[in-house]
Amino acid sequence: MYFVTMGGMSGYVSFTTTPSGRAAIGLTDTGKVRLLAPGTSSSDWTVLREWPASAYPHTDWLVKLADVEEPRRAEDLLSTLPAEALG
Repeated sequence: MYFVTMGGMSGYVSFTTTPSGRAAIGLTDTGKVRLLAPGTSSSDWTVLREWPASAYPHTDWLVKLADVEEPRRAEDLLSTLPAEALG
């Protein structure tokens, strides 16, 4: 799977979505990594999981997901997270 970088997302240093927009991974300007599910509009996202980037960087996760099929739902990506991100 690959990710598409989205610009202009307030509060995020990096915000990427799956090609179909079924899930997003964001790095906040406060150093938190977030897995997000889409809401009702293109700027509306629900946080499913959040953890400190120092525990598990978003870049490490993006590399790991390169060999994974795009999920049908953002929640399906929770099973790909290591213990460091699950707290």
